[in-house]
Amino acid sequence: MELALALVIGALTAAGVYLLLRSRSFDMILGLTLLSYATNLLIFSAGRLVVGKPPVLKPGVETVLANYTDPLPQALVLTAIVIAFAMTAVTIVVAMRSRADNGDDHVDAGGEGMP
Repeated sequence: MELALALVIGALTAAGVYLLLRSRSFDMILGLTLLSYATNLLIFSAGRLVVGKPPVLKPGVETVLANYTDPLPQALVLTAIVIAFAMTAVTIVVAMRSRADNGDDHVDAGGEGMP
């Protein structure tokens, strides 16, 4: 299962970087979204999810790593989802404004005034 998760994270990262390097703003937004998904999966997989175990230890219970699920990566992923949604919304608004001002959706605004 670890190999499958690592392959999915790698594929999402590769596709995100590829789309991020394209010259269209819509492709860039999709690339950022895929990179945020890959980051969320990476953080979530770092938490060593254990099925059927409590997320927080009870008093008097031994602290063995295999006996509980670490709640910190889950909280970080929830926070990252909210931040990624806000970042995507802002990026879409900026892309729409750039298209309205320039008449094109190229990231470099058509190369006008560029050396």
